[in-house]
Amino acid sequence: MAEKVVVLGTLDTKGKEFKFIKDIIESTGLETIVIDAGVKGKPYFEPDITRNEVARAGGSNIEELITRDDRGEAIDTMMKGASKIVSELYEKGEVAGIISLGGTAGTTIGCAAMRALPVGIPKVMVSTVASGDTRPYVDVKDIMMMYSVVDISGINSISRRILTNAAFAVAGMVRGEVPPAKEEKPLIGATMFGVTTPCVTKAREYLEERGYEVLVFHATGTGGRAMESLVEAGFIKGVLDITTTEWCDELVGGILSAGPNRLEAAGKAGIPQVVSTGALDMVNFGPMETVPERFKGRKLYKHNPSVTLMRTTNEENAQLGKIIAEKLNAAKGPTALFLPLEGVSLYDVEGKPFYDPQADAALFKAIRENIDRTKVELIEMDTDINDERFALAMAKKLAEMMEKNDWQ
Repeated sequence: MAEKVVVLGTLDTKGKEFKFIKDIIESTGLETIVIDAGVKGKPYFEPDITRNEVARAGGSNIEELITRDDRGEAIDTMMKGASKIVSELYEKGEVAGIISLGGTAGTTIGCAAMRALPVGIPKVMVSTVASGDTRPYVDVKDIMMMYSVVDISGINSISRRILTNAAFAVAGMVRGEVPPAKEEKPLIGATMFGVTTPCVTKAREYLEERGYEVLVFHATGTGGRAMESLVEAGFIKGVLDITTTEWCDELVGGILSAGPNRLEAAGKAGIPQVVSTGALDMVNFGPMETVPERFKGRKLYKHNPSVTLMRTTNEENAQLGKIIAEKLNAAKGPTALFLPLEGVSLYDVEGKPFYDPQADAALFKAIRENIDRTKVELIEMDTDINDERFALAMAKKLAEMMEKNDWQ
């Protein structure tokens, strides 16, 4: 592994700070690759990769960016260019870690480049916005966000300590060695919500007893996307997609959408996948007062002070069934879809707040009418989703697919 750390940022406005962390990293015996993403001013020190090179990689040039004086365009160009250059350096085996620092602009550029790198490569971002909503910056990658406390404007008694910690953090991660696993186990990705936990837990235990390592992802939008990004990267060899609830939020307008491409990664990769309809009875919002006005007359349930759930309707379930069927029909690998005919979550059983057999029937009917049974094995069971029999049936089917197709 190359022992070089990328130091990426705007050397015109934050050059003194970048020189400070560069010197600390190099004091540990590591080499650095400094990339200048500044635009207007003169860089504080000479980088290894100039702002002109970054701008060209982003599809423009510095002179044009300066002339147009459009801050948004400049950030977008340098973000694209930095991401491209960092990716190319990684492909050449020259990147062991990356560090950046900045305000909103610097964080946007730095984190974009970090997201271009695979999971596992050390990534440290010192940012003035790290104590707020970091989802747009981190997305589904393992970026370590460190709050700068004070603005990044010179070296002072506070910033000296924080920047030193950040520099040693990335150096330590690069220098450190991951303890080898006792044995390499095939990775399986599984999706879970609180209302499908009994099912996923039982299925996970069964698969782990048979030598698989199961990575469980919380189906909160980011969770589903994180799982699928690891499928795309080739880490995950089989998927137990029990909890497809993120599609409710994508369709209806909840806060936990995973986007319109959810349920595509495993199919495109051709790996075995066993899918179910977990928590398709609910759309997610924040506290009750944040539920959009247009939904005030709907069936709402206060899951906790921070989360309000809304029951999906017959019409929405029919649309969800069609979407799921169409996504799975496009799969290139072995695929099975399990339907729990007596309830899709802990709340969708008799006596619970979202029990609605008609809405479930609309979901299952749409699936039956749209699924291509020559490509997808459809299995229906007279249980709710958290029944032990249902969980074991799904786990056994995935294990069977994995073994049959030699995915181990």
